[in-house]
Amino acid sequence: MSFALRNLCVLAYANGFTLWHYKAGADALDDIGGQGFFADASNMMMAGDMVMISAHDGGRVAAVAKRQGAVALAELQA
Repeated sequence: MSFALRNLCVLAYANGFTLWHYKAGADALDDIGGQGFFADASNMMMAGDMVMISAHDGGRVAAVAKRQGAVALAELQA
C-alpha cells in the first residue's frame, strides 16, 4: 500500500516540535518510511519532529529529516 494522510495524526505539539503517529494498516513496518513514502506530508513535517509508527508486524519511533525538501525518516537507536 501507500501513504494515507488520514492515518497520520499529531499527538503533541510544543515549541515548534511535533510528535506524530502513523497507523500503517496492512503495510509492513519495513515498507514504511522509505524514499518518498511521506511525500504527501512533507509540507507539514519538519526536521527534528518524531514519528511513532504502528504496523501489524511491530512499531518504530523515527526522527524526521529533510533532504532536498523531501521527508526522510531516521530510525532511532537505543
